[in-house]
Amino acid sequence: MCGIFGIVTATEQPLGPILIEAARRLTYRGYDSVGAATISGAKIDLRKDTGRVDEVAAKYNLAEMSGTRGITQLRWATFGAPSQVNSQPHLDSDGDMVGAHNGNVVNNVELRKMFMEEGLVVRSQNDGESCVHAVERYIDRGLDFIEAIRRANDDLQGDYAYVIGRINDDKLYAIKKGSGLVVGIGDGFTCVSSDLPSILPLTRTIIRIQDGEIITLWADHVELRSVKDGSLIERAPEEITETMSSVQKGGYAHFMLKEIHEQPQVAREVLHMLAGSSDVQAVVDQMKNARNLYFIGCGTSYHACLAGAVYFARLAGRAVIPVIAPQFIPQYLPTVGSQDVGLFVSQSGETKDVLNALYAAEKQGMQCYGLANVIGSTLTKASICSLPLCCGYEISVPATKTFTNQIITFLYLAYRLAGRDTRELDAIPGLMEQTITLTTPQVQAITPDVNAWEDCYSLGYGTTYPMALEGALKLKEITYSHCEGMLSTEFKHGPLSAITEGFPVLFSVSPEDVPVIVSGINEVTCRGGRAIAIGQENASLRANASDLIVLPEASPEISSLLSVLPLQLLSYYMSVARGYDPDFPRNLSKTLTVD
Repeated sequence: MCGIFGIVTATEQPLGPILIEAARRLTYRGYDSVGAATISGAKIDLRKDTGRVDEVAAKYNLAEMSGTRGITQLRWATFGAPSQVNSQPHLDSDGDMVGAHNGNVVNNVELRKMFMEEGLVVRSQNDGESCVHAVERYIDRGLDFIEAIRRANDDLQGDYAYVIGRINDDKLYAIKKGSGLVVGIGDGFTCVSSDLPSILPLTRTIIRIQDGEIITLWADHVELRSVKDGSLIERAPEEITETMSSVQKGGYAHFMLKEIHEQPQVAREVLHMLAGSSDVQAVVDQMKNARNLYFIGCGTSYHACLAGAVYFARLAGRAVIPVIAPQFIPQYLPTVGSQDVGLFVSQSGETKDVLNALYAAEKQGMQCYGLANVIGSTLTKASICSLPLCCGYEISVPATKTFTNQIITFLYLAYRLAGRDTRELDAIPGLMEQTITLTTPQVQAITPDVNAWEDCYSLGYGTTYPMALEGALKLKEITYSHCEGMLSTEFKHGPLSAITEGFPVLFSVSPEDVPVIVSGINEVTCRGGRAIAIGQENASLRANASDLIVLPEASPEISSLLSVLPLQLLSYYMSVARGYDPDFPRNLSKTLTVD
């Protein structure tokens, strides 16, 4: 989830301070490197490196940069490790064109090979450079800029937006395909950005760009065209009245709610990334041939590992040992060796318990792979290779979108190991959107009653057991109430004694497990408890549960993923009702670097 900003002015002027401030206002999206480029006549001034905005600005004196057009970019690494050469913006082969992107070009590896074979100068591993070269090759064939962007759109696969310009021109160009893009119109300038925070200090007159639209920016006006046929698009500007804090949160009250709603989009991005990654088959081949296969994580990531183990067994017939990271060393380390494969999972890539397990496993000769959201983190550097989660920055401490993308990655790997058509998973983002829309009012309706209790249980079975554990963790993290996650069939072995009149018990239900869950539901309701089922519409659930939060129809594996979304929403609404800040719960940290 990188951030881009471009500006076109009527006269030559200092653009460095504007670009620095725009970059600062995009830092909430997360980044590992910073770059800026200005264009003045026949000259491009490009300065970039890894590090924080103020560090890079001071090191390269970005404030002195001037011109009539400028571009800045904050990069969150996916293709290519964080480095100066992989930082954006990027030049074309001849250095007379410069551009930067946000998003993921999933066929980047294939494109880079093609560009080099055609004689283009490819300097980095980054897919932002591929956007520039994709346009360059059509410019070199004599096409005008709009037509070159249209043709490049057919070559670039994935979700992205980019801004690009060239020397001896008075314009910048941009295109949106899946990633955010908004245009600002001011007095004597126009600008374009991934998000509103970098635009609003300059102007509150904006145009929201839709997918499949190309924007040409002059200093005094903008023009929108369809990427499909090049036709003009008319859209009136609008005036923005929201506060800056609200805009950073996308209009949501908290980052957690924003990130819950971002899950469908980042799901699309990780599916595109996995489809285009050359590393996936190598990881799958190692898993296929492993003597023993271990999934290792902590907290939320461990719950994803549990789900992954269920998916691998059900879909690919492959047994997996899911392990809480600190227990891996005392319980399994003496038995592992070079024939074993471990997938080490961490949102941040810096989780100390996971790294301890990885280092110990490597000393034993285990083949160690990573799954993390932060490319360039310790985990991604220490493992043989690491698959990215493609979530961008997750600001709220409770993990939401990183968890669901971990689940999707495990599902994708299980499908590949089983030889199944992974295109079946392309339905997930749309189903997630439906789930959030359908279940939000249902969750809000039960929140006051559940919130009245300081204790509850979250139960699941089979594919939904890990989701029940994750839901319980979310409730503990941000409501500070006690919620215990359990296997539903274990509830009668002791905890059933806690049930009193109205006591809430949450049941996450896969469509194939309704009979066994209904038994558990009746153990609760016959003792006066309130059984809240989360599952697809079902007459038996409707008849037996106290409440049914209805999910869209899907396969058992995908349905299990969907079931965690209402649990995220319930924890959020309960936290807010209690007057707590769900983004920053007490006593917790986003990245755990202690034993």
